[in-house]
Amino acid sequence: MENTRTQRFLSAFNSFLDTSLETHLQEATTTDPEKNILELFHRVAATVPAYKEFLREHSIDPDSIRSFADFQSLPLITKENYLKRYSLAQLCPGGELESCDFIAVSSGTSGQPTFWPRFTSDELAITRRFEQIFLESFQARSKRTLAVVCFPMGTWVGGMFTASCCRYLAAKNYPITLITPGNNKTEILRVVAELGSLFEQVVLLGYPPFLKEVIDTGTDQNINWSSYKIKLVMAGEVFSEEWRTLVGSRVGFSDPCYDSASLYGTADAGVLGIETPLSICIRRFLAGKPETVRRLFGESRLPTLVQYDSTSRFFETRDGTLLFSGDNGIPLIRYHIGDRGGIIAYDEMLDFLRGECGFNPFDVFGDGRGIHPLPFVYIFGRSYFTLSYFGANIYVENIAVGLEQPEICDWVTGKFVMGVREDDALNPLFWIVVELALNVTHSEEKQKAVTASIKSQLLRLNSEFANYVPTELQTPYITLLPSGDPQYFPVGVKHKYVL
Repeated sequence: MENTRTQRFLSAFNSFLDTSLETHLQEATTTDPEKNILELFHRVAATVPAYKEFLREHSIDPDSIRSFADFQSLPLITKENYLKRYSLAQLCPGGELESCDFIAVSSGTSGQPTFWPRFTSDELAITRRFEQIFLESFQARSKRTLAVVCFPMGTWVGGMFTASCCRYLAAKNYPITLITPGNNKTEILRVVAELGSLFEQVVLLGYPPFLKEVIDTGTDQNINWSSYKIKLVMAGEVFSEEWRTLVGSRVGFSDPCYDSASLYGTADAGVLGIETPLSICIRRFLAGKPETVRRLFGESRLPTLVQYDSTSRFFETRDGTLLFSGDNGIPLIRYHIGDRGGIIAYDEMLDFLRGECGFNPFDVFGDGRGIHPLPFVYIFGRSYFTLSYFGANIYVENIAVGLEQPEICDWVTGKFVMGVREDDALNPLFWIVVELALNVTHSEEKQKAVTASIKSQLLRLNSEFANYVPTELQTPYITLLPSGDPQYFPVGVKHKYVL
């Protein structure tokens, strides 16, 4: 085969090593993203058997897609209408699963796994996003850095992907040393205590609530976090700027805009966008200004705000939800992931802040480090379908099964509302309000039975929940309310399962 694994690896790796981040981002901001996405479409249409068949079923001749307007007329692909209908091999270029060298796993809507093959070149493309954070935010080119991967290690995408990307940065002559305790809190604290002083800074990479738990536990054990110059890389959760401030104060942040960053990542396609110093600065300005937030984002709650490279991951919107296209082990064209959110052009964002708010974010920055004219994408998440807790996607179906068990089903209607609340110390609490059947009254025994049933089914059905969420925080807080409760179960109103 002409395009061997070795050739693909060397080409991608050499390009990564030889191209500076500055050059890469300059190309990203000057390349025509519409022309780029058309080229990707035609390449996928010519080489991926599943997509060829998908287009044929929709009576689409790939040669007729000549403009960006034509591209926007293409049907959306989803897990249901595309990924689940074809074999893994058919979804890969050339119909060859062996074109990939790694398979990650994510939980589906009912806890069934979804497999995501990828090759080294896919990881190297995502490594650019980690490079932005480590170089421009953390200045890791000139500082000995210990990177502690606190994402779960296993078949799940977060831990292994992060570890790979950090090692590629080390190969590019960044003085980064990697260690992978995963979400083992005791091991993380031992690693930091014994190795942290050997480095100029320590980067903890993990899900926000878990990192906070690690930090709080370490504080209780008299770990002096500020002595390690802690930086945080996070993913999987929307958190408040109050949360960032609180956690930053406990580890000794000197500047939250440069000492932390969150990734917008998915198992489907790796990292789609990242928090930058600029996006964090903007988000911190908007925090506590719900009316301004509503004018900008359409809702008064503050979403995750990131910038993205449109030549790597191309975003569109449809009815308030996000679509993206990108090259991966399984290339995706106009993929409807289901996240609620939107896109804001770079100049549009700055014009809004200056015109509507009298705020110029560049007044905050001195040397402008890490500032690039990349577009913004904001994400509320799939709030009507899933709940994110310690990075685990908890689905409505997971909870429903717990209420459908023989010992439970006669007491309840099957309707419930789930969410994550914060206690006074800003620690996350997983709570579920369950509607009792007509004429059934609350009792402590019923509450205990419902709690045990839901937890049991979550652990059985959802591997992310079982492995991401600390054992001591896996028990949900259950409230049983009468049928028709006006706050959570109003009669005659379409029910929302997730708040």
